Amino acid sequence: MGNVMVSIELPQGVFAALREDPDSFVREMRLAAAAKWYEMGIISQSKAAEVAGLSRSDFLAALVRFDVTPFQYDADEIVREVSGG
Repeated sequence: MGNVMVSIELPQGVFAALREDPDSFVREMRLAAAAKWYEMGIISQSKAAEVAGLSRSDFLAALVRFDVTPFQYDADEIVREVSGG
């Protein structure tokens, strides 16, 4: 499957404010988007890792920075799953 190039315009000052160069900013933005979409249950771990440009294990380790749990089930769903209902 191929890639699609997406272009966005940002104020020049955003890179200085974040203390990042454009390439680092793009990597961070991809990771942040992937973590949020994963947290919301929109995409799977493997798809989120792909969006972030990381291996699945590196993506899971990076979730800590965003205070996102690697588990997509809440407590009630886990109880239902374990009890067979």
